[in-house]
Amino acid sequence: MSTITALVAKELQLTDIQVTAVLELFEQGCTIPFIARYRKEATGSLDETVVMAIRDRSEKIQELIKRKTAILESLAERELLTDELKAAIENAQTMTVLEDAYLPYRPKRKTRASVAAAKGLEPLAEKLLAQLDDFDPEKEAVIFLSEEKGVRSVDEALAGAQDILAERFSEDMEARQQTRKIFARKSVLTSACVKGKEAEGANYRDYFEWNEPAAAMPSHRLLAVFRGEREGFLSVSVEPSEEECLSLLKRLFVRGTNAASRLVAEAAADGYKRLLRPSMENELRNALKKRADAEAIRVFAGNVKEILMAPPMGQKATLAIDPGLRTGCKVVCLDAQGNLLHNDVIFPHTGERQRGDAGRKILELVERYGIQAIAVGNGTAGRETESFVRELGLPAGIVVASVNESGASIYSASEVARKEFPDHDVTVRGAVSIGRRLMDPMAELVKIDPKSIGVGQYQHDVDQKELKQSLDDVVVSCVNAVGVEVNTASQEILSYVSGLNKQVAGQMIKYREANGAFESRDALRKVPRLGPKTFEQAAGFLRIHGGKNPLDSSAVHPENYSTVEHMAKDLKCTVADLMTSPELRSKIELTRFVSDKAGLPTLKDILQELAKPGRDPRRAFEAFAFDPAIREIRDLQVGMILPGIVTNVTAFGAFVDVGVHQDGLLHVSRMSDSFVENPQAFLKPGQQVKVAVLEIDEQRKRISLSMKKHDLGKHDLGKHDLGTEGPPDKARRGNTERSSKHEAKPDLSLGSLFREKFAERSAEKFAEQSPQKLAKKDLQKGH
Repeated sequence: MSTITALVAKELQLTDIQVTAVLELFEQGCTIPFIARYRKEATGSLDETVVMAIRDRSEKIQELIKRKTAILESLAERELLTDELKAAIENAQTMTVLEDAYLPYRPKRKTRASVAAAKGLEPLAEKLLAQLDDFDPEKEAVIFLSEEKGVRSVDEALAGAQDILAERFSEDMEARQQTRKIFARKSVLTSACVKGKEAEGANYRDYFEWNEPAAAMPSHRLLAVFRGEREGFLSVSVEPSEEECLSLLKRLFVRGTNAASRLVAEAAADGYKRLLRPSMENELRNALKKRADAEAIRVFAGNVKEILMAPPMGQKATLAIDPGLRTGCKVVCLDAQGNLLHNDVIFPHTGERQRGDAGRKILELVERYGIQAIAVGNGTAGRETESFVRELGLPAGIVVASVNESGASIYSASEVARKEFPDHDVTVRGAVSIGRRLMDPMAELVKIDPKSIGVGQYQHDVDQKELKQSLDDVVVSCVNAVGVEVNTASQEILSYVSGLNKQVAGQMIKYREANGAFESRDALRKVPRLGPKTFEQAAGFLRIHGGKNPLDSSAVHPENYSTVEHMAKDLKCTVADLMTSPELRSKIELTRFVSDKAGLPTLKDILQELAKPGRDPRRAFEAFAFDPAIREIRDLQVGMILPGIVTNVTAFGAFVDVGVHQDGLLHVSRMSDSFVENPQAFLKPGQQVKVAVLEIDEQRKRISLSMKKHDLGKHDLGKHDLGTEGPPDKARRGNTERSSKHEAKPDLSLGSLFREKFAERSAEKFAEQSPQKLAKKDLQKGH
């Protein structure tokens, strides 16, 4: 543990005490949200990001230690372990260095070198390597001729000796380390179309004749090229100048100009081309893929977080519509808790008579069920249906909102939905999901795989284990940041609460159904399989509004209830008085209540909770409406200023829904008048924006948008002054992506900008730093 602690602390720039505390808490079964929220005194107030980094890095180091142990055992069993080799293995700080040290001793399949060694040619190889001036290779090789061993000629003997040297050179630790540096810094990725695949692989036409420095290649291009290769449309190589690598090997192993030296040089060249180059290229490909995966997953996880933390409308009786044309629109009515009350089908888009009938039915349902909000899915016929609803003359105060229905079909066909609505088909379940998403996006979205939420690309290309871990971390973090009302929560959202799982969550639901609503957090202890440790981890994140103890609706942990009661007693008031009176709270002297269980960080959190018990960190809900005059791409004209919703944020920009069934591209260079280094820090999925239409390609359904003041300022915001002025001159477009010195200035034409989305379906930025360095940056910013 001390070795792991020291390494993690050094890499993440933390103290040994902090890392030790976190690792000990993990060993005790504590979760990341619990550690970050309720064990600040032990960790020095480390946040979830840092606690997560400690977990991830310690796991990697444990893998390294486990591998070292296995290697040492293998070498000892084969009687190959020397003091020098043991030291090299024990001192290896990375898996790469460890494997380099072990490579010459790794059990191998039959190789040209092993065949030559079996023929007794190792002594000849040693003599060649000595490169003595008076050494005659051909004369010496005669000694090793043997019909019995299969060495029938001088050329065969020398070739065998060179095979031995070639393998030795390719496995030499220094040679590998130096060659690896050249590959990492100077490799060029080259891709070409596989012969005969030009038409079939048209989506990858940008990469039919492509080369770019690998170290500067953005992650979305790397993933696109590797996908094209995997699908059989592209042939790809990643390597530096062969001449530079051969020169390096000659400097390391060739020590003269005599006959032996020439043979050694040939062996070095063969070793590079046949063994070392493929090995280094494979390593580099894996490293590039890993970096691209990390960045793609980071962007994906960031988008998922924003979608999960989208503002909830809250508990309101809701009518939800899953729109359709020929098959009609499925309509459901939900009560304020999201329970299904009624379902029906209307046909507002199949004729005037049906449209009139549909309108009367909607108004009747609104009145019958006291509807306060109407949610319309944004799929096929979504805009038409939304416009139809808005034109009905609804009672004042009813919210009408377009809802992103990505993943609703996944939910409707899931086991969760079948269990919840066994007597209804997928269309009813989908409409229910749309309505519930408006009421509380998080509570509904946790029921489906985060990969299906609709804000990620390349989810099938990146490392699936890493992706799952990252997305699970995001969902757990969001759920626990908001807190869960235990008496109304579904099993799915309860299962993400700190310390809980699906089994325990299921037991909580069963207990609630059998015994009625929980009246206090303490009553949770009666739930089967919810033991003391689980209660400790979960209780602070579970809310009970209207319970016996007012603190049960807050994030104050039950272990600190006595502290709050002490504060109230000290001021001669009740806990409820403290929660309602700012004047009373201002009189609390926190230093008087410091104890072993609660230090100042915890006491400050408690005071904040007393002021806003169970506060929801999500933004306040704002109703959004697309421009009613814009429904199809043909309605757009250059120069229009439109309201829009950000649907996805990528490394090269963002995609914005302006209500025409096709997202427009807001390139990073058009997001602001100032340079935008990180689009994710500038815009979030679900954010409402105003955009200007720059270019329209109706045939290919491509729209270019801008948020630059110069473009928005041409016309009054919110008006449709179509004007005659086209898109601004490219030279005046200002901000462009900061590019590598190896890359040309980016082409911002509409076709070029959309080509990447069409060909690659990607949104990720290249990870220029390792996860460890990124973690250090986060630490420096936050601490």
